[in-house]
Amino acid sequence: MTSSGTAVISPAPVMSNVPDPSEPPQTRASGHRAPRILIIANQKGGVGKTTTAINLATALAAIGRRVLVIDLDPQGNASTGLGIPPSGRARGTYDLLIGEAGIAETIVRTAIPGLDVVPSTVDLAGAELDLIDMERREYRLREALQAAMPDYDFILVDCPPSLNLLTLNGLVAAQAVLVPLQCEFFALEGLTHLLKTIERVRHKLNPTLDLQGVVLTMADARNNLTNMVAADVRQFLGEKVYQTVIPRNVRVSEAPSHGKPVLLYDFRCAGSQAYIRLAREVLVREREEEHVA
Repeated sequence: MTSSGTAVISPAPVMSNVPDPSEPPQTRASGHRAPRILIIANQKGGVGKTTTAINLATALAAIGRRVLVIDLDPQGNASTGLGIPPSGRARGTYDLLIGEAGIAETIVRTAIPGLDVVPSTVDLAGAELDLIDMERREYRLREALQAAMPDYDFILVDCPPSLNLLTLNGLVAAQAVLVPLQCEFFALEGLTHLLKTIERVRHKLNPTLDLQGVVLTMADARNNLTNMVAADVRQFLGEKVYQTVIPRNVRVSEAPSHGKPVLLYDFRCAGSQAYIRLAREVLVREREEEHVA
């Protein structure tokens, strides 16, 4: 427990030309293994995207991985959910994207060992207007990371609930996409649209981009619609859908108002345990990806 009362888990558009595929985002001059960059994306709001970003990051940190969350959403909910108040965000993703600060100048430590964040600031709401006339505007985040790749195992990018220039920067910087998908009637329609966008980005801007997986969120096993949607998504995407399902859970909903991930707010609740299982699945898939590579 910190002095502030925060619990601590101990660690256990016109598109530019495609860059040389021989220099993928994970290249690091030092020769050490670069962090895996995963973007948490869905153009639909209210699907548990930010909740997944901060709790997956916390779970990975709790099992000994060094994790950086990049908050690309102007709402700044990931920053708030990790306990960073607006007064603690002197610099953030806006400064990083427009080139006024390097990655090291924007990183803020959280109360969770091994978990840091590049926070969102109020200026990020106007970033698209500032970026629109910049050269290689889709590559701003990617190039900022390549200039001084931070020393983490994972970088998780939380983006806005829309397919705008901020999200596009995240897709171009990432190696893989993790999609939270709410168990609702129109889920597959939105997912199909997002998958088409991922394919276009892969073709034109980032040839290494892949779908890491789809996680079903806000699930209620007592609801027939939840079970129908889950079955349809698994039939559509097969093994790309994680076995872990994030349940609809009141403790998950309460945690952000306390400035904590749910794993700190109530470690034993069903939502916390689901995110721990999700973290394990992500690690298994990453090991399989390394083996294939």
